[in-house]
Amino acid sequence: MPDYLDDLRLAHVLADAADAATMDRFKALDLKVETKPDMTPVSEADKAAEELIRGHLQRARPRDAVLGEEYGVEGTGPRRWVVDPIDGTKNYVRGVPVWATLIALMEAGAGGYEPVVGLVSAPALGRRWWAAKGHGAFTGRSLTSASRLHVSQVSTLSDASFAYSSLSGWEEQGRLDGFLDLTREVWRTRAYGDFWPYMMVAEGSVDLCAEPELSLWDMAANAIIVTEAGGNFTGLDGRPGPHSGNAAASNGLLHDELLGYLNQRY
Repeated sequence: MPDYLDDLRLAHVLADAADAATMDRFKALDLKVETKPDMTPVSEADKAAEELIRGHLQRARPRDAVLGEEYGVEGTGPRRWVVDPIDGTKNYVRGVPVWATLIALMEAGAGGYEPVVGLVSAPALGRRWWAAKGHGAFTGRSLTSASRLHVSQVSTLSDASFAYSSLSGWEEQGRLDGFLDLTREVWRTRAYGDFWPYMMVAEGSVDLCAEPELSLWDMAANAIIVTEAGGNFTGLDGRPGPHSGNAAASNGLLHDELLGYLNQRY
């Protein structure tokens, strides 16, 4: 089995470059922000970071395909890099430090493409998380200065911490009643949003999280980091991996209950 460590090292190089670009424009008074056709914001920093990553990949991995939020898919083949240059753009443009660059490598297999490398870098928080298939998940400043991630061992909902992004998406999908029932059963809820709940599941500080509507670039890196930390990452339909258009992540012990509540009246 490939060890993917060279690809992981490359992901760190890509993230270093993206971090420099995004931090340079964070809180800039002249930051340019546009509205995309789906009515979500995109800043000049989103575009610049993705262009930078694509340029690095073209030189370092010219045979690999790239899928990015801002510029779509380029190339074909069994290996595909999946990039969200700024996950949490709404936070970014308002000066909230909870945003990150998400970088994943997906590889074609018998069951379709699966993440084999994932990295999440949140420079305004001073945090970075990463994983490679079969090598575990880690957090730290660099590959040589890191600690291994492990999900929690919380096994009852009444002791569990549940994180989410917002309520509106659950209501739009007709899942709000089940969502609210779940919030009443758990010990604690917090709306951290975007990439951060998944990283907290991986490091064991949160036990459950879910989002009702997502794109592949929102999930690919998160999925392998959670699973390599010993957790479970599926769609709301229970399908493993980042392919369902939504996500549920947990320490594994509470996953069936999480899905049960979010699907109970759907």
